Amino acid sequence: MQKVTLRKINIIKLFSTLSVVLSLMICSHVFAYDFDKGVPHDVQAQMVQDLDFVTTIQGSEQTPLHQQIFGQLTGATYKNFFDERIASIGIDSCGSPNAVACVYPMIPNKMFITNNYIRFSHPAIARLMVVFHESRHTEYENRNWGHASCPIPFKDADGSDMKSVWTGVRLAGEPACDVTPFGSYGSSTIMIKNISKFCENCNEKVKMDAGIYGDDQYKRIIDTNAKEQMHRDLYGGKLIL
Repeated sequence: MQKVTLRKINIIKLFSTLSVVLSLMICSHVFAYDFDKGVPHDVQAQMVQDLDFVTTIQGSEQTPLHQQIFGQLTGATYKNFFDERIASIGIDSCGSPNAVACVYPMIPNKMFITNNYIRFSHPAIARLMVVFHESRHTEYENRNWGHASCPIPFKDADGSDMKSVWTGVRLAGEPACDVTPFGSYGSSTIMIKNISKFCENCNEKVKMDAGIYGDDQYKRIIDTNAKEQMHRDLYGGKLIL
């Protein structure tokens, strides 16, 4: 009889411990970034997984611009950067059928994703590029790093129309470019290009994806001086126009 009672007590203790651990796990995610009810559960799970992944990244070096914007190339650096800027994630149209995500300056520490974020399939590093891009937009003290309008026409090196790597929409005339390395396009490009170059525990697929998407986003820097500064930082050597 005593053995049965002790067994019941141990089972109760086990379930209590598991409940506490589960609660702590849930709270840790909610504390860092909460989700609106409208964000689909599978998207929530994917974003949590992506952001958990970025905390594991380790590198022993980084470029000067990365050091200036983020600090060292570590998961802890990225987690702190994001947590200081984003506390809540919602879903919205963002005022444009072409938008992937956005921030409203009057709603601090919150980013919104659109259906374009959900319906287009891209690798994890590209999704992280988007959310860190938006986190930069929350910086009220920097006027939220507003974008510049892309030139008309806006062509790549082969003379083809520049298009969004996410949606395929033409970018000419759209407020989808930057004139500084420190804005949302510049900083997210610097982040993922550094991951491509220096991440020591990323697999080759992650590093390859980071390089591809980083190269694409670099093309959205349209100011010559800013582009040259980023070129020296990320690629080395002088930019040849």
